Amino acid sequence: MNFIRTEIDGVVIIDPKVYSDARGFFFESYRRDIFFKEGIVEEFVQDNYSSSRKGVLRGLHFQIEPEAQAKLVRVTRGSVFDVAVDLRKGSGTFGKYCAVTLSAENKKMLYIPKGFAHGFCVLEDNTEFFYKCSGYYSPAHERGIIWNDPQLAIPWPKLNCEFILSDKDRKYPTLEAYSS
Repeated sequence: MNFIRTEIDGVVIIDPKVYSDARGFFFESYRRDIFFKEGIVEEFVQDNYSSSRKGVLRGLHFQIEPEAQAKLVRVTRGSVFDVAVDLRKGSGTFGKYCAVTLSAENKKMLYIPKGFAHGFCVLEDNTEFFYKCSGYYSPAHERGIIWNDPQLAIPWPKLNCEFILSDKDRKYPTLEAYSS
């Protein structure tokens, strides 16, 4: 596995070593010893799986302490534009984002530490998204930042359709409103 450090401390793109032959392919998507050696030491306690059609935008979601979550995300079918936003107060990259395209084809994963909001836009129909979480889902601690916050200026992909959002995702505050 190749662990690619991003410009935002703690956010890591993982590019697994894929073994392909006439039968298909094989790769290790998680190996605790290797991840620990690379500084990713969370114990993952919950796996989540979603399926979405093109144009679905989920996020930007996070949980606050004491139920904050780190996530290890990947796509098993289709593709997404995936985003992690630094919400760590006092961080030199507070309010900055890291974006990467994750797909079944490239098999890349993204590690998102605690203290980040996370969201993704689905680029293909029938996309399946899998993620490991270091904490359990806690509705009482769930929060969000509006996906199109002008302060964040995330360059969401231009699709030939309207974004499809949940009612909850449409009502989240801006980063400035949340932080004040």
